[in-house]
Amino acid sequence: QVQLVESGGGLAQAGGSLGLSCAASGRTFGGYTMGWFRQAPGKEREFVAAIGWTRARIHYADSVKGRFTISRDNTKNTVYLQMNSLKPEDTAVYYCAARPSLAVVTTQDEYPYWGQGTQVTVSS
Repeated sequence: QVQLVESGGGLAQAGGSLGLSCAASGRTFGGYTMGWFRQAPGKEREFVAAIGWTRARIHYADSVKGRFTISRDNTKNTVYLQMNSLKPEDTAVYYCAARPSLAVVTTQDEYPYWGQGTQVTVSS
């Protein structure tokens, strides 16, 4: 079993930046693909970004491409999401997710492990 704990959410102004972290524990982190998803009020949860174990493969949602950066530190079992040029439409609960596979996918059903989520609010 893998436990995921997100941190770093909060309030930012439009155009500002926030950084999220997700620490994994419970078993070996090796070979896991990590993803970030978000759910805005009244909307379905959607894919944001994903990164493979070797960092060679990274995917972003079109809505965040060029503004968000996903990274990971395998020595710390931690994945990060740096969010720049934030927009009010980025307001959501952000979830970290993990899948025990080298394949980097964007479908949330492919991720069996989830964190509890952290709120990000962007004011205009």
